[in-house]
Amino acid sequence: MSNKRKSSVYRTGIAAALLSSALAGGFLATGPLSAIGPAQAEAVRVDAPQQPGFADVVEKVSPAVVSVRVKSAIHDTADDGSGIPGLDQLPDDNPMKRFFYEFGQRPGPRGMEPRKSPRDHNRPDRVRPTAQGSGFFISEDGYLVTNNHVVEDGSAYTVVLNDGTELDAKLVGKDKRTDLAVLKVDDKRKFTYVTFGDDNQIRVGQWVVAVGNPFGLGGTVTAGIVSARGRDIGAGPYDDFLQIDAAVNRGNSGGPAFNLNGEVVGINTAIFSPSGGSVGIAFAIPATTAKNVVDQLIKTGTVSRGWIGVQIQPVSKEIAESLGLAEEKGALVSEPQPDGPAAKAGVQAGDVITAVNGETVSDPRDLAKKVAAISAGKNAELTVWHKGAAKTISVAVQPYPQDEQQANAAPQSEDQATPSALDDYGLTVMPSDDGKGVVVTDVDRQGDAADKGITTGDIIVSVNNKPVKTGADINTAIADASKTGRKAVLLQVQTNDQSRFVALPINQG
Repeated sequence: MSNKRKSSVYRTGIAAALLSSALAGGFLATGPLSAIGPAQAEAVRVDAPQQPGFADVVEKVSPAVVSVRVKSAIHDTADDGSGIPGLDQLPDDNPMKRFFYEFGQRPGPRGMEPRKSPRDHNRPDRVRPTAQGSGFFISEDGYLVTNNHVVEDGSAYTVVLNDGTELDAKLVGKDKRTDLAVLKVDDKRKFTYVTFGDDNQIRVGQWVVAVGNPFGLGGTVTAGIVSARGRDIGAGPYDDFLQIDAAVNRGNSGGPAFNLNGEVVGINTAIFSPSGGSVGIAFAIPATTAKNVVDQLIKTGTVSRGWIGVQIQPVSKEIAESLGLAEEKGALVSEPQPDGPAAKAGVQAGDVITAVNGETVSDPRDLAKKVAAISAGKNAELTVWHKGAAKTISVAVQPYPQDEQQANAAPQSEDQATPSALDDYGLTVMPSDDGKGVVVTDVDRQGDAADKGITTGDIIVSVNNKPVKTGADINTAIADASKTGRKAVLLQVQTNDQSRFVALPINQG
């Protein structure tokens, strides 16, 4: 091979080697070899606008929220009388305890002394944790709020602060009807505290932040919205709960629900859950209700409520029509309690209380709240719809009795008279033994009376506020109502010791 051709092959080989090296390294060199290095891809980054959150609120309010530990006195024994060592140490809802309860080897009823073995008699009583919930300070000198169901039956109380500090607390007062309680921590420090907001200003859909101690984990924050207002969950006569969808679990009880201003708008109290955990339906005591109760507990240790002594029920559309009311509002008096303030003032069964001191009553719960807010000893001006006309009755409000009196049970009668059929309503009735009303002896399941819940054994006391003693009296009252253009008649029905009103249509054949 000639020298010229050798030189060309040599140069071609060098170029190929350089190109191969460049491709293997993932780059092409355009400069000196010493400057060649691996290329670096940039990490993904999105410059999005800053989103609002809850961090500022949580940072401010968290020091005011505490964990509440409750202890009760027990006897230090390994045998609770069930024959299962240590079973008494398990919570009541523990699956093991429920198992032995279901199958007959059950611990004694709560509050009863367990069966002791000879070795137990010399053992001293001690205290152990029996409940754990949440609470929050409402003053710098150590007053804090929680739920009554958290502290009831307790003998010792410990408050765990946000930083882990444990302090003893004493019970100031509790109120079962609203499920609220107040504790006091005596300490020289000044506590971070929060204030109650005005829950009347909060709207469905607004944000709330729940802070508490679920499952004993320590301070935990969840957020959600107000789902509904004025919920009645059957907890008591003053139900008026906020429903929120923030995650609330066992241990959150007594903890606060904050608005975005850091004000307490509700106290987390109950959840609806088939599983026992949060499904997004929680209920909180409104701040306005809580503030009134808490103030009284701090001042006196008890809560005083007004009482007028009436059994009441809602006014349905049919009841309103039967009474000639334009709207289905107010509270229908099913029975005034004997010797109660309302009965003494002249309020009668069948009257509808439509206003208290000039404020419209929307339903029975509204009446209960309005009367409860009136101090004992003062008079309440009730606007009452009585026998087709409105009138005002002044009632002297009394303190709510500690033990509610039970009305006398309606007498049960035997079939000693001839039954009377009210075929239009599917009813068969007969006079009662004492001459007060008629006893329902048979009910047609397809009739209107059955649809309204009237059952065999019920006693019809009156129709359109007129006492009845026979089936003929009922027919006469129905005919009179029909002549005046009424579309329904109002029956006062007694079941055992409870009285209620039922409206039946009169436009039958």
